[in-house]
Amino acid sequence: MGPNPFIGVIYHWLGGLASASNFIPFRGIKRWSWEIYWIIQGVAAWLIAPTLIASIFVPHVFKILGEAHRSPDASLFWPMLMGILWGVGGLTFGLAIRYLGLGLGYAIALGFCTAFGTLIPPIYYGQMHSILNERSGQVILVGVFMCLLAIGVSGAAGYSKEHEVTEEEKAIAGERDFSFIKGLAVAVFAGIMSSFFAFGLAAGKPIGDITRVHLVAGGRRDLWSNLPVLIVVLWGGFVTNFVWSAVLIVKNHSFAQFGGAPGDNPMGTAPVTGDTLVDFNPRDYIGRISGKVLTKNYLFAALAGIIWYFQFFFYSMGQTKMGKYDFASWTLHMASIIIFANLWGIALKEWRGTSLRTRALVGCGLALLIGSTVVVGYGSYLKVH
Repeated sequence: MGPNPFIGVIYHWLGGLASASNFIPFRGIKRWSWEIYWIIQGVAAWLIAPTLIASIFVPHVFKILGEAHRSPDASLFWPMLMGILWGVGGLTFGLAIRYLGLGLGYAIALGFCTAFGTLIPPIYYGQMHSILNERSGQVILVGVFMCLLAIGVSGAAGYSKEHEVTEEEKAIAGERDFSFIKGLAVAVFAGIMSSFFAFGLAAGKPIGDITRVHLVAGGRRDLWSNLPVLIVVLWGGFVTNFVWSAVLIVKNHSFAQFGGAPGDNPMGTAPVTGDTLVDFNPRDYIGRISGKVLTKNYLFAALAGIIWYFQFFFYSMGQTKMGKYDFASWTLHMASIIIFANLWGIALKEWRGTSLRTRALVGCGLALLIGSTVVVGYGSYLKVH
């Protein structure tokens, strides 16, 4: 089957929904420190899920990776290195969510991720000249600009929110540490570093080409040709996150939490109201975590990781449908994430207590984001047809 940009847009929307939803299970984790549940979701997201899923849809996946490793044109080194750099963005991304909240944190961090991840690969591969001189490429760039404009509008909504919402209202929404200026600085850095995932996918294109040959020869669909690429890029991401989590585990003496010792939720994922029927703060309670709660913690953390992985499962499928200008997939993916993250933010009442003006900015940002995905999809359609 050939390119079909509108099917590709649907795949990217599904991927965006998965990405925007992966932080939700974290809200159910109790009395675990960040580094504990982060590394557990990382094992699920960056090791188990990509390897298992690729093995299901791509026969002899490690044989293919071995062939790529021996090929001078399909090195595993560069995709993995890009994954390591992306891992730095992933680490600081969680901090951006802590300071800005789910909807705004996704919008700003992924805005910079969108700009760098969309435009730098075609510049590097010398595609910009043809993009600028073809109607389809021009339409796609208009969609990218709309996406960036939407992010600016979302940022304005966040700045307005900081001056309207009381500290008590922020705490109820699970945003006890909301800080627009501090969050903006972290989100900019996280967004730039997170864009290296797009570079990793671009560097892994020769691996995808080898996989496509094997799939077609075996009578299978080439829809799954990018799944082995994800394995390699996510290996790199796991390295960064494992090292940092290990450093924190040693520093904070939190290793015993794997077995039930109590910790804390520094990201504020389990909101504390301060209301209690007893005369002590439950966050100071030092009793061990019960077996039932501990099991749920593992399940929630692993579920978050699996949900996270499916964003790129659908992304890899959508990219195969976008045609020659598949660099536009990154814009579609990022815009879709921000759309669904904002919807989650509305559902979780993160904008409670804000003015009509602020909520109108949120609505305008969402409308621009949805419009950007339609425009990018239409530009890709023009190129295919």
